[in-house]
Amino acid sequence: MKKFGLTLLTAFIGGAMALGTYKVIENKYADNMSFQDRQKVYFTSNPSAPITSSTGEVDFTQAAAAVTPAVVYIRVTYQNTEGDEKQSELQQMFGNMFGQQMRPQGVQQASGSGVIISPDGYIVTNNHVVENADKITVNTNDHRTFQAKVIGTDPNTDLALIKISATDLPIVKLGNSDDAKVGEWVLAVGNPFNLTSTVTAGIVSAKGRNIGIIGSEDNQDQNPFGRTSNDGPKTNKSIESFIQTDAAINPGNSGGALVNTKGELIGINSAIASQTGSYEGYGFAIPINLAKKVLNDIEKFGAVKRGYVGVSFTELNPDVAEQLKTSVTNGLYVRDIVPGGGAQEAGIKTGDVIVKVENTPVYVSSDLQERVGELQPGDKIHLTVLRDGSEKTFTVTLKGDLPAASHTAAVTKSAAELFNKLGASFMPITKEQKAQFHIQSGVVVTQVRPGRLFDDTEIPVGSVITSINRHAIGSVADIDNAITNTRNGLLVISGLYPDGTSFSNTFQVQ
Repeated sequence: MKKFGLTLLTAFIGGAMALGTYKVIENKYADNMSFQDRQKVYFTSNPSAPITSSTGEVDFTQAAAAVTPAVVYIRVTYQNTEGDEKQSELQQMFGNMFGQQMRPQGVQQASGSGVIISPDGYIVTNNHVVENADKITVNTNDHRTFQAKVIGTDPNTDLALIKISATDLPIVKLGNSDDAKVGEWVLAVGNPFNLTSTVTAGIVSAKGRNIGIIGSEDNQDQNPFGRTSNDGPKTNKSIESFIQTDAAINPGNSGGALVNTKGELIGINSAIASQTGSYEGYGFAIPINLAKKVLNDIEKFGAVKRGYVGVSFTELNPDVAEQLKTSVTNGLYVRDIVPGGGAQEAGIKTGDVIVKVENTPVYVSSDLQERVGELQPGDKIHLTVLRDGSEKTFTVTLKGDLPAASHTAAVTKSAAELFNKLGASFMPITKEQKAQFHIQSGVVVTQVRPGRLFDDTEIPVGSVITSINRHAIGSVADIDNAITNTRNGLLVISGLYPDGTSFSNTFQVQ
């Protein structure tokens, strides 16, 4: 009996030591984990009963119960002045998508949704939800309120990563949007019309939809798609490959979750097709596989590292084929090759027609854009082209490019609004940069958000911030501490421009 008791005690102590060691390792390496890896740790430590599919008997209760606690309500406040070039665009964006009347000038407010994807407070939402926000308030499903800061955004995919100061939060499990099938049941979870924690059901209506909404704010023609009433040509770097659903999505659902019947996140709700601004049967969500890459890049690098094939192309159809005098009516017709780009180095030529990516047929631009958007510079992708009547496959190494300007942050309630006003993203300085600039510490500006303080004062990407309010800056966390010590609303920021020239600027931030 004593021997049994000793064995049991030994096993208990050994288990406790193993768990303790696991927690130490988990905490030590958490900062270097992707969001997918952090979720594996979370669900290993917090096992739950598997959610059965709704195939056969339709029952969404388990999926809804699993997801709803991790979908948050987001309220934003920003300053808008008369004569602001963005005024009409923002009124349309927030007024139509969020269903709120906007004042022509002064303090503006809007709302949307977000999805918690990491227990330590990282939340994914839409770029258009937090764009230009000075103050971001997050209300969780258990009625707690937090101030959030923008870690970074990617206007090219309409995604944003924000963070609140909290731990042990419930999260939504990241799924695989490539596995989503047309016709399968899905749930949309969000906060339409300020009605928190609303769940609607529908099916996946289509995949790979390109509706021309991202980067379309400069044209005033009417468009039934989306968060604004504008339509126009997208920017060359915008990526659209939406999951279309008939689950009811209304103003306020932007940034919310599109999940399968297992409770797995397969998309971030982003836009609707409507002539009235309300649900008319068509909703669109950003595939989570594309979002994973964007969010991991923002969290790790402060900006999205995007790879490019190095071609410009035109989608083929019978009419376009006739204009181009080609007999091929499906695929992407290569109009131009970027000198020195991956496509040129691989051997792709003008006049080729891209018909497959990774042996999967290509019919529209989104078929190629989504796959490329999930990859990094330096990654290889196989493209099959039709040339002189026969197919030929090329291995293209994606080349990098400077990321589009965007924004940033990290976490304290008193500093959150000031951090958002800075409108920049940062990452720690490298050893090579320390040697280059002859400094011991600092943070590098990786993104600059249009219309914010860094943009207005022309502190560009690549600059190094060495001190704020005479507090040395060695990490992003140091910025939080420094900006809480403003005197009379003055902020003194010192550092070096990319060419090594020093600066010290004083700003009025209140």
